[in-house]
Amino acid sequence: MAVYETSRSLNEGVRADTRGFFASLFGAIAAWNDRRVTRNALSSLTARELEDIGLTRGDIYNV
Repeated sequence: MAVYETSRSLNEGVRADTRGFFASLFGAIAAWNDRRVTRNALSSLTARELEDIGLTRGDIYNV
């Protein structure tokens, strides 16, 4: 007869999954916000300033 023992309760696995979900969600929101802030900052630059860093207005969305 085989016996399988674990010291982890079932609830710990559920909590770990929940923590992982919220960590992923928070990471996705933080990445979205970083892209939004960067686009806004680049949009406020003049065409000359964008040219100095090698970008055009059309490149802003892809950055």
